[in-house]
Amino acid sequence: MSEIEKTLVMKFGGTSVGSAKALTNVLQIVRDARAEWPRMVVVTSAMSGVTNLLLDSAWQAIQGNIESLSDAKKALREKHFEAADALVQDAVLRKKAKSEIDALIFSFVNLCKAIAVLGEASPRALDMVASLGERMCIRLLTAVLKNGGIESRAIDSTEFIITNNHFQNAHPDFEVTTRKTRSVLIPLLEEGVVPITTGFIGATHEGVVTTLGRGGSDYSAAVIGAVLPADDVWIWTDVDGIMTADPRIVSSARSLPEITYNEIAELAYYGAKVLHPKTIRPVLDAGISLRICNTFNPSHPGTRLVANPAKGVKPLNGGQVIKAVTAIQKQRLITIEGRGMLGVPGVAGRAFAAVASTGTSVPLITQASSEQSICFAVPAESAEPVIKNLEKIFSNEILENDIDRVWMTEDVSIITVVGVGMIHALGVAGQVFSQLGKSNVNVLAIAQGSSEVSISMVVAAVDTENAVKALHQLIVK
Repeated sequence: MSEIEKTLVMKFGGTSVGSAKALTNVLQIVRDARAEWPRMVVVTSAMSGVTNLLLDSAWQAIQGNIESLSDAKKALREKHFEAADALVQDAVLRKKAKSEIDALIFSFVNLCKAIAVLGEASPRALDMVASLGERMCIRLLTAVLKNGGIESRAIDSTEFIITNNHFQNAHPDFEVTTRKTRSVLIPLLEEGVVPITTGFIGATHEGVVTTLGRGGSDYSAAVIGAVLPADDVWIWTDVDGIMTADPRIVSSARSLPEITYNEIAELAYYGAKVLHPKTIRPVLDAGISLRICNTFNPSHPGTRLVANPAKGVKPLNGGQVIKAVTAIQKQRLITIEGRGMLGVPGVAGRAFAAVASTGTSVPLITQASSEQSICFAVPAESAEPVIKNLEKIFSNEILENDIDRVWMTEDVSIITVVGVGMIHALGVAGQVFSQLGKSNVNVLAIAQGSSEVSISMVVAAVDTENAVKALHQLIVK
């Protein structure tokens, strides 16, 4: 591919565009990247806090409370207009951006009033409300970039990311999305224009707005990068890439220069907030490079995601076997147990069908080889309805004492150690559990996939910090 055809997709998260100061950094990052990347697409989230404000107002409206709408309208205007006033000196650009943002705020107020009249909001209506933050932000960011001398154009991704009608968690139709993305974006790229587009949102085949799930802006960037196709996708956030642990728990946590797609998939699934879990598949399938960068420390190299680990993986005491430690908090362990379960087919299938019917995701499962118990984790807020549904499904078995009881623990955390090199290293599990034992951490349940990229352990909520700190010591500093 010739130099002029190189294409970069950059996505900026909510904190990266959350203030005038942050947007100044974005302007400089885009300007610097343009020197190396002639063709560039910018994907943006809503300004930090905006989506929560929009959805909170919608939920208030469901309760019939529209008194707070004036405060929400004022907050939205102030947040966007203050940044425009500070950064867009061109009066025409500033007026246009503020006018378009004002129109979107007006739509938001009308939507909430309609919701209040109905006393309910469908997932479709909530998607329309939630989409407005990104749609406001692209108008603001485009004005900032144009004022800074970068030719750019705001484009709603509803024009080219086409999804099914599973509102609030829609899935792209990749065939149609590929065709539309290329037809909309490539002509602009060939003209030297930087398209500024919305993350998080798409539209059905009929043009109805959908969202890709909270945090879906990462996914949007990956989809756009995959279907163009781009050469590279950079995710700009507020940390120096993927960390070895949550720095709020482990002060010595550091960023990883490189991590495999398998490792980041495990980390994203087990609680790491840096990257949306769906982001990985499109870029991996398309063979596109992905990088995590810090908007507030742009000179830092961040973390590069690669398909395979670097050669020469060192043994455990030489580092890089365990790459990171993560924790999902506020979970409950649910156990179905009974001697009558032994050899009875379909118990697990019925159990997880019951869980699925409540709309609950199960991050961890373990079963005794004796088949006398099944144990799994669910988010704490979902535990009560899951228990009630299981007791209903197995009411006959409980009555006949084939199942002794269905019960749950108090809050627990799932602690996961991740490292693709673990599959080649002897004694990793032994060292993990020895380390926890030395720190007086009791393990309530264990799960390990056959890929051996991760080991997950359930510990009591009070042991979370101690467990993460102890296991982080296995990562050589």
